[in-house]
Amino acid sequence: MVVQQVPAMSVIVISPDSYNTVRKTIRRLRAQGACHQLEIVLVVPSAQGANIDHSELDSFCGIHIVEIGDMTSTARARAAGVRRATAPVVAFVEDHSFPAKGWAEALIQAHRKPWAAVGPMMANANPNSLVSWTNLIIEYAEWMEPVSAGVREHLPGHNGTYKRDLLLEYGDRLEAMLEAESILQWDLQAKGHQLYLEPTAKTYHQNFSAPFSWIPLRVDGGRLFAASRARAWSPVRRVLYAFSAPLIPFVRFRRIVSELRRPGRARHLLPRVLPLLFAGLVADGTGEMIGYACGGGNAMKRLSDMEFHRERYLTKHDRSAEVDA
Repeated sequence: MVVQQVPAMSVIVISPDSYNTVRKTIRRLRAQGACHQLEIVLVVPSAQGANIDHSELDSFCGIHIVEIGDMTSTARARAAGVRRATAPVVAFVEDHSFPAKGWAEALIQAHRKPWAAVGPMMANANPNSLVSWTNLIIEYAEWMEPVSAGVREHLPGHNGTYKRDLLLEYGDRLEAMLEAESILQWDLQAKGHQLYLEPTAKTYHQNFSAPFSWIPLRVDGGRLFAASRARAWSPVRRVLYAFSAPLIPFVRFRRIVSELRRPGRARHLLPRVLPLLFAGLVADGTGEMIGYACGGGNAMKRLSDMEFHRERYLTKHDRSAEVDA
């Protein structure tokens, strides 16, 4: 087989330590029918300490190793990966999100149209836990399977794909824009671009499932979003939003329940998941209130630490289960 020399899509893969942390995701990328069109950009603290298994990377169109030192910010790591990528499209993946077959082909095909960003459909990689469902629902309810294709106002964070040139236009601001991708996506739309959801591109997301392990995630996630959103706001506006933050859980709760009631969704979960869902939204809203009032603080560092080695935050059953993708 002749290997294509010009990649169609660069996949940004980040690890805080070794190659083994992202091995499962890399293997899912190798299983893609379009793997020979993919360029892997592996972002690590140090190439020497990453113990990279190059035998698993020879199927791809290209491989680049980016060293960034201590990984205290996943946004900085992703920005470094974007700058090193060479394909016209960049894809963000996670060590705990596993692309299904056909994912790459569907995204490459969708990006032949002028969409600024294309997102996948989200599925649950560990569906036997209510805590897992709660976290998936809070983060990805509007993109959960089944869902229809179409232009959207938001796409799944950390799992989307973008036209690389549009990201590079942000220059030194790219890291800040990637801290909370909703901000990036809103800005792209304000500039006249469109976002598209492609459900034939599917990824299985592994969610926190151990009891109480997810509360800090929700608080820091809300804080980082609010701080990123309010970065250029006046103090008065920040205070007004901080005071209105207690309403956020109620507004989001209503929207999410409406999403769960759509045809084909797991409605049977509703009675059991509602208490956990509301608790999670309260934690998220508390984080937003802090973020509007006090800024992001160390939320990015804590979130970056929690993003990896998801097995630390899974139930014993989920740690031993294989993802059926």
